[in-house]
Amino acid sequence: MLETKNLTVRFGGHVAVNAVSCTLKPGTLTAIVGPNGAGKTTFFNLISGQIKATAGEVRLNGNSLSGQSPSSRTRAGLGRAFQLTNLFPNLSVLENVRLAVQAARSGAHLRGLNLWSVWSDHKALTQLAEEVLDAVAMNDQQHTLVANLPHGDQRKLEVALLMALDPLVYMFDEPTAGMSHDEAPVILNLIRALKNDKTKTILLVEHKMDVVRELADRIIVLHNGTLVADGDPATVIASPVVQEAYLGVAPASAPVTAGEAA
Repeated sequence: MLETKNLTVRFGGHVAVNAVSCTLKPGTLTAIVGPNGAGKTTFFNLISGQIKATAGEVRLNGNSLSGQSPSSRTRAGLGRAFQLTNLFPNLSVLENVRLAVQAARSGAHLRGLNLWSVWSDHKALTQLAEEVLDAVAMNDQQHTLVANLPHGDQRKLEVALLMALDPLVYMFDEPTAGMSHDEAPVILNLIRALKNDKTKTILLVEHKMDVVRELADRIIVLHNGTLVADGDPATVIASPVVQEAYLGVAPASAPVTAGEAA
């Protein structure tokens, strides 16, 4: 579904992501982990197009995304959530989701920048938006101004916007960041539900290893921008290379894979 080939970005003399190659299959959830400054979010930004790669390639469903803008990559099937919520605070919950539904409809992006311009199918758009809100248990808040939502509900709404886009790949960058102990399970339950759709691919950046152990089918470990381990959670977490990386010790030069560790 999603593939990176030697994906690299340099900022002056600093190599933030160094020739990272991986292939992500449909029906899987892959977690990207690593110490602070490992290049996890930068790698996400390269995939979604927020940062232009110095070298390498991103492919989705066999098609190259190189040179495409973030919006073009979204239309191609990449759905990205950020560490900080990206919502329309002065619109209602329903209006936020309805915009996403309209943008996802065939040809909607060709109707001009004014997404409110198509009134003929207003009722159908609203119904689809309500179905998405029902899936995330937010229908009773549909008329609430987003600015008035607590942080946990704003994070939940951002997942709803991604669901409304119906992407091939869901990308979550620390989805529980800033959430309380009581709020985080709501987001994790939504991700578990998305994981049940075996036609979708989920890519997750997460620092909480208990979350990673529970949700991930596979773990990719970055250290200083380099892929140092890749495999099933139990094998990767037990790897000396990974433990050294988290302790701040320079890892071995060759990546550890599940097959090698076994």
